[in-house]
Amino acid sequence: MIQPYDRPSATRSARSLVLGSNGMACSSQPLASQTGLNILRQGGNAFDAAVAMAATLNVVEPMSTGIGGDMYVLAWSAREHKLIGLNGSGRCASTANLDYFRQKGCDSITGIDSVTIPGTVHGWVTLLDEYGSLSLGDTLADSIRYAEEGFPVSEVIAQAWIEGLRFEDRPEFAQTYLIPEDNGWRSPRLGELFRQTDLANTLRSLASGGIDAFYHGEIGDKIASYLEAQGSLLRASDLADHSSTWVEPVSTEFGGYQLYELPPNGQGIVALEMLNILEGYDLAKLGHNSAEYIHLLTETKKLAYTDRDSFVTDLDVRKLPVEQLISKEYASRQRARIDTNRAQSFPESMLNIGDDTVYLATADRDGNMVSFINSTYENFGSGYVVPGTGISLQNRGALFSLEENHLNRIEPSKRPLHTIIPAMVMRENKPVFCYGVMGGEMQPQGHVQVFLNMFVFGMNAQEAGEAARTREADGAIEIESGISDAVAEGLAKKGHKVERSVGEFGGYQGIYYDAEQGVYHGASDNRKDGCAMAY
Repeated sequence: MIQPYDRPSATRSARSLVLGSNGMACSSQPLASQTGLNILRQGGNAFDAAVAMAATLNVVEPMSTGIGGDMYVLAWSAREHKLIGLNGSGRCASTANLDYFRQKGCDSITGIDSVTIPGTVHGWVTLLDEYGSLSLGDTLADSIRYAEEGFPVSEVIAQAWIEGLRFEDRPEFAQTYLIPEDNGWRSPRLGELFRQTDLANTLRSLASGGIDAFYHGEIGDKIASYLEAQGSLLRASDLADHSSTWVEPVSTEFGGYQLYELPPNGQGIVALEMLNILEGYDLAKLGHNSAEYIHLLTETKKLAYTDRDSFVTDLDVRKLPVEQLISKEYASRQRARIDTNRAQSFPESMLNIGDDTVYLATADRDGNMVSFINSTYENFGSGYVVPGTGISLQNRGALFSLEENHLNRIEPSKRPLHTIIPAMVMRENKPVFCYGVMGGEMQPQGHVQVFLNMFVFGMNAQEAGEAARTREADGAIEIESGISDAVAEGLAKKGHKVERSVGEFGGYQGIYYDAEQGVYHGASDNRKDGCAMAY
């Protein structure tokens, strides 16, 4: 059984802020944070450090991320003095359509059909080509070394790895990620050295061959051949046609700060809609994590997530009224539907949202700040591992709808709804805070709670992430141990089903910039193994 972790604080943080003026690297695993710091010390910038950390996380936290998945970036370019967005998510096959799944008798997309094109490598290289300063070989050096020489498995990751045993009957998976024992398999234990030689070789090929090696060369051929043999619709031509997309970030204003998210196919606009609705209440007067505050947060979440499940789609294929959804006028109409004294039953989420993702943040001496997120969707993605490569393929296609009139229905070469979202807070057109909260369904809820903790309740970046969180899921409010019984009782009196839960509230990293002092404040969630490092 997986042992969940419950380490939130009630009022104060368990860790101190990490402070530095030359550079900052924050991630969910210390070796990855160290990788980022190494890159910054070598003269690399925040973009180089972000990709290097993501590559190391592919090795040391493989159930959550990797080159078989997707990535998104929201970053401040000091050189251009502007905020940039990159959508590095993959698409389904060019031959995918509703009829195919109807003929199979499917009511959801699972298994090999859920695999979409891995967008990560293309996103990494696209980002570095435009904004990086080091070679891809230098950037991937630490990840190659950890994969080849091994790394000690850390605490929270060791527990999450256990879930991979559900794929132990797949030889390629077991041989790549599990350890033989007593005529069976087990996951690696806390502190045990683990090596991934196939992945080391793949990363080495990427270091020299980049995009061509992955999408057109030997690696791409192996991926395409394996997928076809397993019954996937994806072909070599789909890989060859893949590209990342530069996008214009979207935002809303709250209390003099602008929260920026990426536009769909991700769910970032949900956080913006939630903030717009909550803007109409005196949250500071209600008090942090009071029953009244959590009630409003929960009702707002229900409304915004209903919109997500109805409208969020690939804007390259379908039109979506983004500006309407994140407008103040629409938020006012939504706010009018909320009863401040009683829970209501809005339509429940129609999608099953996975929760295995890594988020990282970097900043450098030049003022670049990078908000970066990478994921294979569910734990180890689809569990399909391409033989000889160490690549576990994502199952992001599971989020497509099979309803004919749904905007997120599966269609040829389309990106599915995505849960992973990086965030950036600006003030007077300058970056103030880059952050993210991992955890699928939790992510927009987490973005809003951390933002309000910082800019309404006056917490520092570490306190804002460690403060006890709540989440609404499946018709219930789940609360962490830092929230009192009296608050739980108050919520129940308003008609909420309240459950105490552990391990369901995501993991946060963030970097706040104090422009007056020229100092970065780094923060890392105590719900994960990670840390912030600076110099």
